[in-house]
Amino acid sequence: MKVGIIGTGAISHKHALAYKNIGFEIVACTDINPANGEAFAAKYGGVFLATYEELCRYPAVEYVDVCTFPDFRMQPIRICAETGKHVQVQKPISTNLATAREMVETARAAGITLGVVSQHRFDDSTMFLKRAIDAGRLGKLIQADAYVKWFRSAEYYGRPIKGSWAVEGGGALINQAIHQIDVLRWLAGPVKSLSAMWQLGALHKIESEDVVNALMRYENGATGIIQASTAMWPGYSERVEIHGTKGTAILTGDKLTHWDVRDDEGNESDPAPVDASVSSGASDPMAISLEPFERQFLDFADAIRNKRKPLVAGEEGCDALELVERIYAACRAE
Repeated sequence: MKVGIIGTGAISHKHALAYKNIGFEIVACTDINPANGEAFAAKYGGVFLATYEELCRYPAVEYVDVCTFPDFRMQPIRICAETGKHVQVQKPISTNLATAREMVETARAAGITLGVVSQHRFDDSTMFLKRAIDAGRLGKLIQADAYVKWFRSAEYYGRPIKGSWAVEGGGALINQAIHQIDVLRWLAGPVKSLSAMWQLGALHKIESEDVVNALMRYENGATGIIQASTAMWPGYSERVEIHGTKGTAILTGDKLTHWDVRDDEGNESDPAPVDASVSSGASDPMAISLEPFERQFLDFADAIRNKRKPLVAGEEGCDALELVERIYAACRAE
């Protein structure tokens, strides 16, 4: 596949390395800072284009990878809908659900594929756990939790746009814990009701939350907790804990670190990949594995070729953002 990248900040370098590993070609890039964009093109190949409009119309591009802040999503999708180019956006899908739904409808009407980067769906641990839950190996789900107690420095939030409602859509929940929210929705299903509370700028000089807690009831009857923070020094590996009537599974970072399930010995054909060698962005946003990105990009390309939905389509991005917005609304009402 031939890819055009909009935005050449930190995460775009992870994408570029993943593309190289799977044989995709970066044919063009653009950035609001020309020096950054030109340096990216020199390092990874392709041409630097001055504007995103040029990139979305560039003939060699087969799909556009949007690696910008989440307030910039609808703009390239409108042009790609005209040019017939597929679009993959970095998480979260948008800063607000209304725009996210417009993105999905615009892509659907144009017949282009829309995907959202949520690479932890493609971890061996998460894929195993999805299969195991669907097969009933954990029994009936009774509790599904996510704990994202990370740390970000004052320098990380040094730019006024960081942690802002307008540009980033919020703080720790929408930007850091969005991955675990997506995983919870995938594994445990929709949330029926919730309550929540937050602390705005508990540690950092930001207008949004750097501490938030939510208590939930899923539609299947299970209960759950989400804790998200960027104020917990020195930062701890994120966890997703799934408890069923037959036992417990715990994802720590990108690994399945606990699989304590009764009477599970008859599943030798799909053994639990228990592993303690965890990769996590708890204190360093870039301390994450490339392989899940590679798998997601391959899935997205296959979805384009076979005219199917990718595993994390625009609709799934909306599902995760819908839960974020409900938690924020509960915090404001608290």
